[in-house]
Amino acid sequence: MGNSNCETPRRVAVPPKKSFSASLSSAFKETIFPDDPFRQFKNQSPSRKFVLGLQYLVPIFEWAPRYTFEFFKADLIAGITIASLAVPQGISYAKLANVPAIQGLYSSFVPPLIYAMFGSSRDLAVGTNAVGSLLLTSMIGREINPTENPKTYLQAVFTATFFAGVVETCLGFLRLGFLVDFLSHAAIVGFMSGAAIIVCLQQLKGILGLVHFTLETDIISVLRAVFTQTHQWRWESCVLGIVFLSFLILTKYYSKRKPAFFWINAMAPLTSVILGSILVYLTHAEKHGVQVIGHLKKGLNPPSVSELGFRAPYLMTAIKAGATIGIISLAEGVAVGRSFAMYKNYHIDGNKEMISFGMMNLVGSLTSCYLTTGPFSRTAVNFNAGCKTAASNIVMATAVMMTLLFLTPLFHYTPLVVLASIIIAAMLGLIDYGGIIHLWTIDKFDFFVSISAFLGVVFGSVETGLIIAVTISILRLLLSLSRPRTYALGNIPNSITYRSTEQYPAAANVPGMLILHIDAPIYFANTNYLRERISRWIYEEEDRLKSAGETSLHYVILDMSGKQSTPIQT
Repeated sequence: MGNSNCETPRRVAVPPKKSFSASLSSAFKETIFPDDPFRQFKNQSPSRKFVLGLQYLVPIFEWAPRYTFEFFKADLIAGITIASLAVPQGISYAKLANVPAIQGLYSSFVPPLIYAMFGSSRDLAVGTNAVGSLLLTSMIGREINPTENPKTYLQAVFTATFFAGVVETCLGFLRLGFLVDFLSHAAIVGFMSGAAIIVCLQQLKGILGLVHFTLETDIISVLRAVFTQTHQWRWESCVLGIVFLSFLILTKYYSKRKPAFFWINAMAPLTSVILGSILVYLTHAEKHGVQVIGHLKKGLNPPSVSELGFRAPYLMTAIKAGATIGIISLAEGVAVGRSFAMYKNYHIDGNKEMISFGMMNLVGSLTSCYLTTGPFSRTAVNFNAGCKTAASNIVMATAVMMTLLFLTPLFHYTPLVVLASIIIAAMLGLIDYGGIIHLWTIDKFDFFVSISAFLGVVFGSVETGLIIAVTISILRLLLSLSRPRTYALGNIPNSITYRSTEQYPAAANVPGMLILHIDAPIYFANTNYLRERISRWIYEEEDRLKSAGETSLHYVILDMSGKQSTPIQT
């Protein structure tokens, strides 16, 4: 690896010593403030610093002065479109969470207004989601029966939403968003797919017209509840369910084939609600086993401060549920926001998103809302409808407000089977079997993480699947640090580049040298392993050279660049 034109070796000066406080301050800034958010405040007047600080904390003050009429027309169309989806989905997910249907509409009014002020995404559409609703039912319903103690259950839901907001806000202000990254993509794919299957199976209660159903979320308990009540099945409800579910699936399929007609899929849930309500009203189907929503009171969100329960015996249940669901909602919402931001080539601030999610759940818990996030289905509709800014959430909230003030009596005859069909149609899109199969082709361990999360949710519980996914992901991280990969490098012919001899068979070994790449930083946790692994490489290389009668080994070179693509040059 030598070169006859090498310069004379030079002594490298020892860097100056840093005090403990300076080293701690440097490490803190590197970890918590990698993007240097205070850079914009340098050399600014106090008044300018105040304006910049206000715009940083409340982004609406940054983009509102540049808002144009063209933006308003686009956001108006997008907002009305997602409102047509938000109303039936809000009612459906509220029933899934075992809270009164009106809470779903409340949760589509106040939180979107808060997000429009604090959020950094132009495309995210705020509302309740199925996985969060299922988690509430699973974690709180296990301690408090929502049928026997509806008031206590609702209080626990509001309290859990409050603590979810506290956790999300704290993560944002303390800039601890990296904690959410422990929920890897593989873990989220498996978790969401498993949760989607459980949600679909639980909707068989509505499709079959069952009155009593299990609160457990594992597949065995759900199927047992379905098939032990065959005598309770209502054929009228089954027929309606199959018809509306087929309609929803067909509209989704057509919209995928013809993206320009995305609005057909967006309007399908509201169309189903209207048609189902008219059908029940004309045929009096509620007297023949078809369950309906019933009375929904008019009016905007009433305050719920007095409903928050900070006393035993259910406080710890609410804290646990709030923290768990809050982190999952963050992972989903931030991932959705970043995905759509990539299409429009702009950046969203993960810490600002956490603060905005936290604020909308804190305020929501005080105004009769339950946990909200940025669901994929609603955001996709908002994006396809051509939204330009977060003002589309304001338009949606205004449409929901008009519904609360004037239109709630029209939902009296809405059949629950239609709501079940809407949930199933939405959840089918979250079963990402293609993504799981793709993981098998690129990384077997990620596939194992995804399948473990999936099976944990399906055969255990939602919490079990989540714990399994996070635990395996953390174990993998620790394993990669304590047992880093090492591989031999060889020279690519007619070049000065060195690559893995395993991946590049043409790469030639340098006579008398063993070049090893270490694929991780060296820590106290992996020094013994690396010593043993390098010794093994040396023994194996010496045996190979001896058996081949080649030049004996003279040098061992360690490449600790941490990047396989970094070449070693002569």
